[in-house]
Amino acid sequence: MDKLSKAVVVSMAVMLIIILAAGGKITIGTKAPADNRPTEPPMDPPIEESASYHVGIVTKDNHEDEIQGAKALVAQYGSVDKGGIIKHVISYEGFAGDLEFDIMQITGLANDPLMKAVIVSPGTPGTATAFQRIREAGRDDMLFMAVLPYYYDPNLILAADVIIDTDVAVRGFYDILRAKNMGATTFVFMSFQRHMDIEILSRRRNIYEEACKDLALEFVFETVPDPAMADLGATAAQQQVYDMMPDLVEKYGEDTVFFTTNTALLEPVIKRVVELGAMFSNQEDMSPVYGYPTALELDLSAEIGDWPAIVSKIEEAVVAKGMSGRMGTWPYSFNYCNTIGLAQLAMNMIEGKGTGNVQNDIIATYQALTPGCEWMAQVCEDPDSGQKISNYYLLSMDTYIFGQGYSGVFSEPVPEKYYRIK
Repeated sequence: MDKLSKAVVVSMAVMLIIILAAGGKITIGTKAPADNRPTEPPMDPPIEESASYHVGIVTKDNHEDEIQGAKALVAQYGSVDKGGIIKHVISYEGFAGDLEFDIMQITGLANDPLMKAVIVSPGTPGTATAFQRIREAGRDDMLFMAVLPYYYDPNLILAADVIIDTDVAVRGFYDILRAKNMGATTFVFMSFQRHMDIEILSRRRNIYEEACKDLALEFVFETVPDPAMADLGATAAQQQVYDMMPDLVEKYGEDTVFFTTNTALLEPVIKRVVELGAMFSNQEDMSPVYGYPTALELDLSAEIGDWPAIVSKIEEAVVAKGMSGRMGTWPYSFNYCNTIGLAQLAMNMIEGKGTGNVQNDIIATYQALTPGCEWMAQVCEDPDSGQKISNYYLLSMDTYIFGQGYSGVFSEPVPEKYYRIK
């Protein structure tokens, strides 16, 4: 979600390419670490010599998780040019001069008469226009799906059949409940003005603060350097945060969960949490490869494409440092799962395998992708009017606590008031 400085973008991209270079079946159990080994994935279905329909996947050039999800789909269902189901095209971020190319990449898929669904991840500007143009051309036989609409884009909400986004209210409450269950007494929210000017981040910050009041934790906002604004870029911001952490741990105590809205700052935060014995529950961006590999100096090249193995290796390092039960992560890349999950949902709908309840079908599809990891899906409600947006679904997945297993917080209902906090 965050735009990093050029140096960090390059380093993160290299890391992600190494870690996520191959898509595979992903399974993690729910038991304690000793029994929490991946199960054998089911065999992939055979690829038909000539598919009866096609599904288009559009990913952006700098979104590695989504690209790897598309590659996993091609590996499982075959590419259109070889008689399979999946057509994967890569577009640009979709801003400024690249907007028309972005639109062209999406609309071009509709030239295939067998194309029955198009999934765009993420749904940046241009996606809504492309969907509208395809509909205007008479392709009413196609499904249109998108992930993470750009800042609650009303045009995309109107143009798409299914939209997937993160659930701000649910995550805001459950992150604090997880912290409490881990034994935390304080939750430190580390951010800066540029992020607080983004509605979704400022809203979650307010939800965190309210949840801390309700669950008897101290909420603290700490201003940290913005890597995009720092004089020497992300490296300088990382060093400053690294230097800040000892004073913060001394001030608030070891039983403090530290959370940052910035991806580049995860490395110094996690590194210091381990060194100082504090707490860390999960990352801003939903993926286990953010922060941990660099902070713990882990070589994950042997675990390419194997999400359970990635999490297991991180867990082994965390537990070895005496941090069992005090650190957690998202066990899968949210965006990787979205690419595969929406494609599978679309195929089920095309083949008439869905139940007719999209919300339930989304949950079933995502949980089938990630056995043992619990998901929630809710229809989005406008926080102002309370009106439901029937094609807009908000998703959450459970956090994995190293040395313990999944947090299991979804058994506790989210109080209604959190959906109204702005």
